[in-house]
Amino acid sequence: MIRKTAVSLAVISALVSVPAHAEGYKLFEQSVSSMGNAYAGRGAQITDASLVYSNPAALTQLDGAQLSGGLNLISAKTNYRNASAQSANGQSVVGRTDGANSLNELVPFVFYSDKVSEQLSWGIGFYVPFGLSSDYDDDFVGRYFADETAVQVLSLQPAIGYKLNEQWSVGAGISINRAEGTLSKFKDHSGLCELGEATTNAMFGMPVYNDAYCNSHYEVEGDDIAFGYTLGIHGEPVKGTRLALTWHSAVRYTLKGDSVITNTPITGANVVGNPNFAVVAPNLPAIDLSTGKLAANSRLTESSQLNLTTPASAAFSLDQQVTEALSLQFSAAWTQWSEFQSIDIVSTDANPSISLNTQLPPNLNSEGYIGYIPEYWQNSWSFAVGATYVYQADVTLKAGVAYDENPIGQSHKTARIPTDDRVWLTVGANWQLADNLSLDFAYGYLFTGDVNVNEREYNVQDQALYNSGYQADYSNKGQLFAIQANYSF
Repeated sequence: MIRKTAVSLAVISALVSVPAHAEGYKLFEQSVSSMGNAYAGRGAQITDASLVYSNPAALTQLDGAQLSGGLNLISAKTNYRNASAQSANGQSVVGRTDGANSLNELVPFVFYSDKVSEQLSWGIGFYVPFGLSSDYDDDFVGRYFADETAVQVLSLQPAIGYKLNEQWSVGAGISINRAEGTLSKFKDHSGLCELGEATTNAMFGMPVYNDAYCNSHYEVEGDDIAFGYTLGIHGEPVKGTRLALTWHSAVRYTLKGDSVITNTPITGANVVGNPNFAVVAPNLPAIDLSTGKLAANSRLTESSQLNLTTPASAAFSLDQQVTEALSLQFSAAWTQWSEFQSIDIVSTDANPSISLNTQLPPNLNSEGYIGYIPEYWQNSWSFAVGATYVYQADVTLKAGVAYDENPIGQSHKTARIPTDDRVWLTVGANWQLADNLSLDFAYGYLFTGDVNVNEREYNVQDQALYNSGYQADYSNKGQLFAIQANYSF
């Protein structure tokens, strides 16, 4: 009865309610200069050293050595209301039915680029391509489906750009990525907590109620390092018309860590003949004779792993000069979310404990399984348009609007991922402080529709399990504040 969970699940399953300017759980916050245009024209527009990630081919258009670094402050809130939940035996769960998850996170980045020759340029960057953080209150009515989710993917990418001729350049980068995360939730053991003290004592005919079952908690942590790559093309076939095509590869992780669960019932079938326990029935909790209460394991730990693939993506961008002061930008990006079909948490422990129960036919019904969640995400698109205006020699103004398509179908929306299609409005500015120093500022605001969640638990054959469920209405909003400094050597 342990629902699909794992450290990796954190990476995958939860880009909590509103993760900055993102589709699915991919973050775009690696360039404030591009954010001002809602990332329209990204990789085509010649900006700064953040092109190491955006499009390494465009590095050939930068002059000399450059350093860019910045911070994005993500401020987001997910409100839930009309929430209700049922335990595994169908009883109503008591808990908070209205509330909010707030997210305030800093996302950093830094990039350096330089020229080797007139044809060859190089760069290196540190950035965060994926990340999330959320934490429900402990008394949240849906606590058996979601509690804390935290994940961070850190990437280091060296890259090169090569100028083929005056119009076209190509580029490539190799990224080293480290993913780590934490995922937790409270555990529902056939509604033992929901039965209550009086009913439990009456059922056993003695005062054996153990409130520890109401604090049974599951948590998993883990990490992995994996490699990916970026390819790019940049061209200016007609003066004033810049084009870019970029590809960011999928990155395949095997996230390994420990699954830990506290306060799990010890059933009679597991302690038959043990003089320390009294057995009422094989499928009911035994009675711990040392306490006179229903027996519980204080802590179970089992090594586990999840194969996780962060998706590949392709983007086309255009930067069109209209007048000497005004240029317009456009981008279209495709993300291969369809690779994300399910989350499979499998034991790697030579002495299993948790999976002894979860792998059985009445539960997940597959050997070694600790958790399973069907996802069946779909490939998605995002689009952005923007404008850049040189207000005066040292001040450039920017604005943009972006649309992100949600890859999650209605039937697979969950308490961890209550999202819908999103629209972003952004404004920004570049301020040239000196010949070799400038600052970029940007602000973004998120609009999204209301979301309805109706969540169940499933076995590996995608058949609904138990009578447990969670239902709620969600609304999301988010803001992003960002600053970036650029220095030319």
